[in-house]
Amino acid sequence: MPEKIAEIEQEIIDEFEFLPDWMDKYEHIIDLGKNLPLIDEARKTKENIIKGCQSQVWLYAELDDNETLAFTADSDAIITKGIIALMIRVLNHQKPEDILNADMGFIDEIGLKEHLSPTRSNGLVSMVKQMKMYALAYQAKLKQNG
Repeated sequence: MPEKIAEIEQEIIDEFEFLPDWMDKYEHIIDLGKNLPLIDEARKTKENIIKGCQSQVWLYAELDDNETLAFTADSDAIITKGIIALMIRVLNHQKPEDILNADMGFIDEIGLKEHLSPTRSNGLVSMVKQMKMYALAYQAKLKQNG
C-alpha cells in the first residue's frame, strides 16, 4: 500500500525544517530534481507542456496497474525541475480521488510560494492544477469503465 499523501507531505515538512536557510532549501529542491522520474522524450510535446510556467515543464501521467497515477516530467530549468519533482513525490502512485482531495498544504508550510518569484509561484500553482486535471480525467475514465 502506498504511503498516504499526508504522510509524504509531513516527511517533506520535516526535511525542510532541518535546512537552516533558503540557500540550503533551494539546493535540496535542485537535488530532488536529479531524481525526477523523467518523461519519455517522445512525450515532450506541446500538449504536455504546463501552461503558466516561466520555464518549459513537461508533465505526463498514466494509470498504472493499481489504478494509481504514475507521473513523469522534465524541465529546462533546474529549480523548476526540483519543484515538479517535489509535487510528483507527493502525488505519484496515488489514486485519482486522493490526488483531487489533496490540499497540498505542505507548500505553504515549507514557505515555498513566498520564496519563489511571482512567475515561479504561478508556475507551481499551474503544476498542481495540471496534476489534478490528470486525476480528474482518469477518475472519469475509471468510473466509465467501472
